[in-house]
Amino acid sequence: MRPTHVAIIMDGNGRWAQRRGLPRIEGHRRGALKAEKVVEWAAELSIKYVTFYAFSTENWKRPREEVEYLFSLLLKLLRQKLKKMLEKGVRIRFIGAIEDLPKEVVEFCRECEEKTRHNDRIHAILALNYGGRREIVDAFNKAIENGITRLDEAQLRNWLYLPDVPDPDLVIRTSGELRISNFLLWQIAYSELYFTKVLWPDFTKQDFLRAIEDYERRQRRFGGL
Repeated sequence: MRPTHVAIIMDGNGRWAQRRGLPRIEGHRRGALKAEKVVEWAAELSIKYVTFYAFSTENWKRPREEVEYLFSLLLKLLRQKLKKMLEKGVRIRFIGAIEDLPKEVVEFCRECEEKTRHNDRIHAILALNYGGRREIVDAFNKAIENGITRLDEAQLRNWLYLPDVPDPDLVIRTSGELRISNFLLWQIAYSELYFTKVLWPDFTKQDFLRAIEDYERRQRRFGGL
């Protein structure tokens, strides 16, 4: 069965650039363009949701110049691609502590969400300033602020960043690293994991299809037999 929701840890941009004698920021630029292609490939397969791990809460530890470039690149590409996304039926959404990002970024993220909110061909979700542990803590804090003192699993889900989005069926991580890196910790409890040594900017449509085909061959038991 084809996945409904694919989540991707886009790893290897910096190494891709360094191996070619290019600045790390060029790797990030190529990686951002690759994400756009993956949205197209997923839409062709009728995959409804794709979540990209774009910037984690830990990424603030990177050099300031690199962080500033990442946000300027995000704004530039969103502005360039918004009209195209609208025309192609892509709904753009964000998860993470968005309110802590630079004001210009926050405002344009909200604009993208508002302008594409009626699109429903595919949901492209960008995790920005995101951490799985922080999402869970934020969920508890929001519940407490609303007078709720006890939560079960179903109730907690209602306080996550996007409670209407189904859990990922498949998580893809590029670059050969074998870890989750604080990504969607609550949601991936029973997700299938797929690791590839391909660096993110080199990730091709064939690589994507290979991951989907691998998923389709698996038998998901969700703890049962």
